[in-house]
Amino acid sequence: MKVINLSETNSVLNQYLREIRDVDIQKDPMRFRRNIERIGEFMAMELSKTLAYTPTRVQTPLGVAEVNTIAEPLVLATILRAGLPLHQGFLNVFDRAENAFLSAYRRVGRNVHGEDQLEIVAEYMAAPDIEGKTLIIADPMLATGMSMEVGYLALLRHGTPKHTHLCCTIATPQSIDYMRRELNDREDVTLWCATIDPILNEQKYIVPGLGDAGDLCYGTKIHLSDR
Repeated sequence: MKVINLSETNSVLNQYLREIRDVDIQKDPMRFRRNIERIGEFMAMELSKTLAYTPTRVQTPLGVAEVNTIAEPLVLATILRAGLPLHQGFLNVFDRAENAFLSAYRRVGRNVHGEDQLEIVAEYMAAPDIEGKTLIIADPMLATGMSMEVGYLALLRHGTPKHTHLCCTIATPQSIDYMRRELNDREDVTLWCATIDPILNEQKYIVPGLGDAGDLCYGTKIHLSDR
């Protein structure tokens, strides 16, 4: 699995990252969502450089021009709900792509030793056939890697993609190691991240990170188990 960390090269992406982390700017949900969306647009442009292209002739008012256009069918997938703004950023660029949506949430269970154990539960998926297509999965926070893995494996029920791009704003070394291990370090998978943060806390949140991306986008949630 190839890993591309976009923060290794300075760009305007740094500005978007600074703003989504800033506790004061985070108080404006619309700006937070838009910055996540802009990261998706930036990442989509970088990812587009790796795709296959074919020459296309187009008639202009004054003649015929030849333009290289994307020759791969694309499927954009996201994990609800936090992934929606990042997904929209990709869709703004790849506006002809098919789309897939999955639900996944954290649940703390107990292992055989009676200890708390984090698990990811997936309950809903709507997706097209992905056989032979290029699959892009957008999920803003790659903390443990478990949600991304669950989403990826669920989508494989709809076919085997030609190549899969896993895209996030912030990843951790732990999540990258996890994905490599669980996916057997597949050569047909590329992980894209805007940056990599060093650690996870006891609640499995990225530090320094930015907090709960879903809550910052759409407001705090109430779990059914809390009622």
